[in-house]
Amino acid sequence: MWNMTSGVDEAAMLQAGEIIRKGGLVAFPTETVYGLGANALDAEAAAKIYAAKGRPSDNPLIVHIADFSALEAIAEEIPEAAMKLAKAFWPGPLTMIFRKKDAVPYGTTGGLDTVAVRMPDHPVALALIRAGGGYIAAPSANTSGRPSPTKASHVADDMDGKIDAIIDGGSVGIGLESTIVDLTEKNPVILRPGYINEEMLGKIIGPVHLDEALLKDDPNLRPKAPGMKYRHYAPRASLTIVEGEAEAVRRKINELVAQESAKGRQAGIIATDESAAFYSRGIVKSVGTRSEEITIAAHLYSILREFDELEVSKIYSEAFETPQMGQAIMNRLIKAAGHQILHAE
Repeated sequence: MWNMTSGVDEAAMLQAGEIIRKGGLVAFPTETVYGLGANALDAEAAAKIYAAKGRPSDNPLIVHIADFSALEAIAEEIPEAAMKLAKAFWPGPLTMIFRKKDAVPYGTTGGLDTVAVRMPDHPVALALIRAGGGYIAAPSANTSGRPSPTKASHVADDMDGKIDAIIDGGSVGIGLESTIVDLTEKNPVILRPGYINEEMLGKIIGPVHLDEALLKDDPNLRPKAPGMKYRHYAPRASLTIVEGEAEAVRRKINELVAQESAKGRQAGIIATDESAAFYSRGIVKSVGTRSEEITIAAHLYSILREFDELEVSKIYSEAFETPQMGQAIMNRLIKAAGHQILHAE
């Protein structure tokens, strides 16, 4: 493991880039989560990502680039909307989907004729992309279905012995995967919500709408973007989201935790700084504060992993309908819960 928490180590980066160029796997930090990188233009390298993660082969990988000009070699057409969005949000937590050129193998795109592309906003990620040849396919660096890694230690927990190297860049800033917007349709469609929300996109390119598949739990859905079809981000214990008025939610969660306690089992509770003190039983963990929603996003996956280590019987979480990132936070939480939601009254 290379430690780059204090900055880019150029010599180590050259070694990491050589691993990528030779078809190996390197985990690295981005501003969203840690990625598991391989040469995006090498189908055999992409296959190693799927194998290491235990990831279904029809789940597309995102291609990471470090310069906008690199897009021309992999995208069949770059619409005006893409140029506007890139100017506004790249480098940053935005992935755009284009019609792919032949240079991108189907092994990278999950068999699709489209390619998902983003430019991460992290100095280590950008340096690795350049050192590795300019095109790195990278899903989150975790076992498929598990909470995404926001620290190098999370990567090591899941990937130790399965990949060639890990670059430690410290804790990530955002903590949720990038927003994905499909630009291959007549009207742009959000396939995965993230830090950059519908309103922010709309201010740059006009009306954007959410894909209806985001609201469904459909096993027959063919994923056009990562995270659309499969259960993701899941802790080992059963997770249930409790929504409703704040007081009713706290009352319901306390009731559910008491039922577990009566059976001799320890339950976990995902609360916030504002609500943690209202829970008298179970293991209570604050995911952050509702007044600074980025704290909730940044800590969500880490909290889920902490409950794995504590081996709780069940986990109950408050819902988080926050202004900017609430949609993204709830998208990940609902996936982690396998759509188990209770309404408290």
